Amino acid sequence: MGAERKGMVISEKERRTTAYHEAGHAIMARLLPNTDPVRKITIIPRGRAMGMTQQVALDDRHSYSKEFLTNRIKILLGGRTAEEIVFNQYTTGASNDLLTATNIATKMVCEFGMSDILGPRSYAKEAEGFLGGNSTQLVYGKETAQAIDQEINKIIEDCYQEAMIILEGKSNLLHKLAELLLKRETIGAEEVDTLLEDDRLTA
Repeated sequence: MGAERKGMVISEKERRTTAYHEAGHAIMARLLPNTDPVRKITIIPRGRAMGMTQQVALDDRHSYSKEFLTNRIKILLGGRTAEEIVFNQYTTGASNDLLTATNIATKMVCEFGMSDILGPRSYAKEAEGFLGGNSTQLVYGKETAQAIDQEINKIIEDCYQEAMIILEGKSNLLHKLAELLLKRETIGAEEVDTLLEDDRLTA
């Protein structure tokens, strides 16, 4: 999960924000089907991240379904969504999540032919890069560019709305998981599953 930044001073407000952010990721990853299982969650800063939710694939994948990719976007948006639900705010902690989610949605539309509107064609082509090597260029006109933007925005917005519905419906679990993270700082999959089972029994 990367080296700990032990000398970093973090305010209690930032710790709470990070705990809810990571809890949002973890709940989405645990509840959505066809996703990689959660292995560990931490709110200890590592590398450039304030916290991390680690998922580990059970086996090697060489191709990805549309469901897997859209669920991945929902998981990425889960952190920002949790912050919005609990604190009614946005922070820069979600910047890398948003970048990754946008990249996935763009590839779905432009390279993987996963747009119902634009259909099964690619809007990217390989081009010879500077000093050799290949690079990917997107090739389309102005009207198509607008349609692509709309499709990318729709994928992200639909995923965001579903993340909001799921996390609002699991607000008790969100609070319990965040509080456990604040107490323990790092927890494993078994503890997440225990909280999830308790939530099911009391629902």
